[in-house]
Amino acid sequence: MTSKSKIYVAGHRGMVGSAIVRVLKSQGGADIITRTHDELDLTEQQAVRAFFEAERPDQVYIAAARVGGIHANNTYPAEFIYQNLMIEANLIHEAWRTGVQRLLFMGSSCIYPRLAPQPMAEYALLTGPLEPTNEPYAIAKIAGIKLCESFNRQYGTDFRSVMPTNLYGQNDNYNLENSHVIPAMIRKFHLAKLAAEKNWAAIEADETFHGPIPKAIRQQLHNTCNLSFEPSITLWGSGIPKREFLYVDDMADACIHVLQLPKDTLQCYSEPMFSHINIGTGEDVTIRELAEMVKETVGYEGEIIFDSSKPDGAPRKLTDVSRIHQLGWRAKTNLRDGLGKVYEWYVSNQNQLRTA
Repeated sequence: MTSKSKIYVAGHRGMVGSAIVRVLKSQGGADIITRTHDELDLTEQQAVRAFFEAERPDQVYIAAARVGGIHANNTYPAEFIYQNLMIEANLIHEAWRTGVQRLLFMGSSCIYPRLAPQPMAEYALLTGPLEPTNEPYAIAKIAGIKLCESFNRQYGTDFRSVMPTNLYGQNDNYNLENSHVIPAMIRKFHLAKLAAEKNWAAIEADETFHGPIPKAIRQQLHNTCNLSFEPSITLWGSGIPKREFLYVDDMADACIHVLQLPKDTLQCYSEPMFSHINIGTGEDVTIRELAEMVKETVGYEGEIIFDSSKPDGAPRKLTDVSRIHQLGWRAKTNLRDGLGKVYEWYVSNQNQLRTA
């Protein structure tokens, strides 16, 4: 990257995109280009084409995507596959057409088979059936990887792909209808803590900032706040599955590290048909252990109930991070410290959080 580099960050208002912008600005020396959804609908090919022809960026980070947890993936499978396919196809194709020097596509560890050997190495891709609850999203992300590889093979482009594990951090989505596990837990525990304090006004303020509270959760909060029931929250699944979590600022640092690597260095640790790179910590915890950490972080003192009638998703999703370690990058933030940073930010920045 030079002082004249024009860098387009697609999805700059999202959790990952906003973190990338923060890191790039801290480094200085680049012209960062962004567009809101209202300014540029990435699913519209002609609009994306006009944007690339006008701006001619040197580098592109694709952090734009339709994302959500198990409930959202199960409820909106058509939107998840269609929107993600259109976004990545339009961006990657127009990047090639306008001569973008380097591009980084961000996928997800859900691209790997449901029962992939643990930890999941890059070579596990396409070796078995996917997790059914997020298959449409995973297929779209696999297509993004293969788009990058195919353009590289046919046209000699320098398009790179990284596969992050489960991410969390500031600017996350706390809407309980479609959020991921950590923001959902933080908000549920926070609301339950407010209910135990009989602070219904704060609960209503939280709802204004972060979106509607589902009926079942609202009833639990009402019982605690107004009827003196013991505080409790209900979480989906058995609590047994294990998950790996990466703080979003670490993810942004990894993305920039990978895109700035010399092409020859990168090719020493990848292959044309297996070019993607896992980004993670290499450590995981059970959902039950995670819940206890969040409970402690928030200061909630009530009961945790696991509803085993709800789906668990894949039993384990631990990434093999040996390739990114060989390329000179390691995560810096441990889970407990990261949760503390996120909750502190959640409480102090409620009115700035985006809602889905």
